[in-house]
Amino acid sequence: MRLRHIKGCEDFITDAKECLREDEAIALKGKIQDIFDVRRPLQIEIGMGKGQFIRNMALKNQGINFIGIERYESVLMKAIQRKRNLESDKAIDNLRFLCADARKLADIFETGEVDKIFLNFSDPWPKDRHANRRLTSPDFLQIYDRILKPEGVIEFKTDNVGLFEYSLEVVKDSKWKLDFCSFDFHSEEKSEGNIMTEYEEKFVGQGNKICKMIISR
Repeated sequence: MRLRHIKGCEDFITDAKECLREDEAIALKGKIQDIFDVRRPLQIEIGMGKGQFIRNMALKNQGINFIGIERYESVLMKAIQRKRNLESDKAIDNLRFLCADARKLADIFETGEVDKIFLNFSDPWPKDRHANRRLTSPDFLQIYDRILKPEGVIEFKTDNVGLFEYSLEVVKDSKWKLDFCSFDFHSEEKSEGNIMTEYEEKFVGQGNKICKMIISR
C-alpha cells in the first residue's frame, strides 16, 4: 500500500518534543526512559499507525510508560497531532513516540528493558519472499527475546488468518510458548475491556473475525 506523503512531516517529526528519531534513540540506549518525567514499567507498540490503541492504553494505565513505534513519518505525524488534541482535556505524560525501523530495536532498548510488546494488525507481507519482513518472523522474535524482560509477553492481533497461521507455526518451532490463542477473539471472555485499534474497529464493523495470540518464553 502506497502511503500518502504529507508535506512538512519530516520537519514536524524532528521538532516534536514527544518523539525521538532512530539515531537519537540509539544514542540514548540504556537511558530511553529519560524521555519520560517518571520511570515506570515500559510497554511498546510496534507499527502503531495513527496511535489510537496506544493513546487509550496510556490513558487507562497511568502507572505504565508507553512508546509507540512507527517508521512512516506521515502516519506518525497524525498520531502525535491526535495525542496533542486529546491533551487539551487530559495530559498524557506516559506516552512517547519513536520514528524507527523495528529491525533496530535491539540497538535502542537494553536487554530486558521492555515489559510488554504489542503487535496490532501488522503488514502481512503475503509473498513468501517477504516472510522475513513479517513482525512475527523468527528474526523479529529474536529481537524481542533480547529486549523483553524474562517474564515479558507479546500480544499480537490481526484479521489476516494467513498471517496468524504463519505466526502460530513460527511460535511452534521456537522456544516461545503460546499462552493464549483465538481465531475469534471478540467472542472470548478474555476480550472484555479490549482496547481496539482503528483497523480493528473497521474490520469488526465489516463482520471480520479478529485473531489474537499471547506468547511468552
